[in-house]
Amino acid sequence: MNYSGGNIVWFILGGFISFLSWGFLGVLWSITIIGIPIGRQCFKFAKMSAAPFGKEIRFSDSGSSLLINIIWLFLGGFAIVIEEVAMGIVFCLTIVGIPFGMQHFKHAKLALLPVGSEIYRTR
Repeated sequence: MNYSGGNIVWFILGGFISFLSWGFLGVLWSITIIGIPIGRQCFKFAKMSAAPFGKEIRFSDSGSSLLINIIWLFLGGFAIVIEEVAMGIVFCLTIVGIPFGMQHFKHAKLALLPVGSEIYRTR
């Protein structure tokens, strides 16, 4: 299955906003040495948010990343969650936009639990 057409339309119709948001947070987190691991995660998710079709996310169920995820939420995560949910709702208002809205909701879940999550291709 070829997802390139959906990814191009995605990026033009708002995926670049998610890409820029994740990238900006990655830069902010990478300013400090302690934040570099979270910044690297943000850069991986920025790359994924540029072309999300054909990719899935595995969420970690280990408790070790819980504290870092909580810190993340207060230092940038809630902003991404609100952005992704708002964009998901807007896209889901039309039948054609539902696949794009679902991708935004997937990104909102990722913004809640980014540490310990992995991206993999579905093809």
